[in-house]
Amino acid sequence: MAEQTKNRRAARQTTEILSSRDNRWLKEFRVALRGGVATADGAVAVEGVRLVEEALSSGCRVEAVLFSEGGERYRERLAPLIGREEMGFPVLRTTDRLFEGIADTEHPQGVAALVVPRQFAAEEVLEGRRGDRETPEAPLIVVLAGVQDPGNVGTIVRTAAAFGATGVVTAATGQSGTASPYAPKAMRASAGAALHLPIVGGMGLGILLTQLRVRGIRSLASCVAESASGTVAPWEVDWREPVALLVGNEGAGLPDDVVSGADARVHVPMATRVESLNAAAAAAVVLYEAFRQRRNGGKKKA
Repeated sequence: MAEQTKNRRAARQTTEILSSRDNRWLKEFRVALRGGVATADGAVAVEGVRLVEEALSSGCRVEAVLFSEGGERYRERLAPLIGREEMGFPVLRTTDRLFEGIADTEHPQGVAALVVPRQFAAEEVLEGRRGDRETPEAPLIVVLAGVQDPGNVGTIVRTAAAFGATGVVTAATGQSGTASPYAPKAMRASAGAALHLPIVGGMGLGILLTQLRVRGIRSLASCVAESASGTVAPWEVDWREPVALLVGNEGAGLPDDVVSGADARVHVPMATRVESLNAAAAAAVVLYEAFRQRRNGGKKKA
């Protein structure tokens, strides 16, 4: 009963309304939401009650939560998370008009948070260590190489988390970079999974392939063409082993040298002649097969 009273008190808590667009906090939210870049303190922004819930329950450091006048209707829902003793951050309020000026969505719900994603070393991801597991497991790593669309990046991160991937690596290719999984659109597409799954960015593909080989992690290049040498279907792979799945650019795919340098090429056979599945859809098919095998003790289809 005392805890419920505390949560209700936190839900009713009011602060002075931030009424100037030049307010420091509003500037930081604007940079992170509208600008899509991290603040000077490394915080990214999430917007909407569901994503704010994910941020508050992720274990990541929360810098601030912001409600608009209209967003106050969600305060009671978030009170059990905001009211925890260890959550020592300011709860801010502003007008609906100023919130719309910083929001990244067309019809904002009126609640947002600044959160600092956890930092992971490359060794942690390559060893299969995850924050929610005490001991390492056979790595299942998703490598995003030149995936430019934030929606695709977020969807792949969400799929990777759903199907048991141990981590994600983002890397640039000679042709394109990879969108940040913490950008507002990517965060919405991942439904906040980017705050839970270990993610490492900025590794060079050549160095990564070498590291995978040294650690005995099999690298699989996702390819459109079935005719490439060494190409296998998803169910022909033993996903019980340590594996890294490389997903390339939406249009150009993976660079030729990366494809040739991988241990094998994997493609998704299709019943009809279409140009290809999009990067996120193809990754979902492949990762589901990995999940199926690992959940069933690694039994492959005949």
